[in-house]
Amino acid sequence: MALPTAKPLDAASLFKQQCATCHATSLSEPPRQGPQLAKIVGREAGTQDGFRYSPGLAQAHFVWNEDRLDAWMANPQVLVPGAVMAYRQSRPEVRAAIINYLKELN
Repeated sequence: MALPTAKPLDAASLFKQQCATCHATSLSEPPRQGPQLAKIVGREAGTQDGFRYSPGLAQAHFVWNEDRLDAWMANPQVLVPGAVMAYRQSRPEVRAAIINYLKELN
């Protein structure tokens, strides 16, 4: 018996389920536990006004791109030692869907 075809991932729903508790997607919303993620692609890490970053992120000196976001969501502490984000996503297809959603917000 063949397996049913998988439904495409709904990136907006994934973001809402996995990220929206801690992150807003509009610069008009106040930061939550994490910084706002509107216009994250292309932004220098640890620089959003009004958010207090961990020392590691405040001194990261890199720009968020697809590869860095993917590494961050896979394991934040590997990308930035001392990072305080507890979220990890082991499934590359879920990370890719969320990253594409964030790119759409740019």
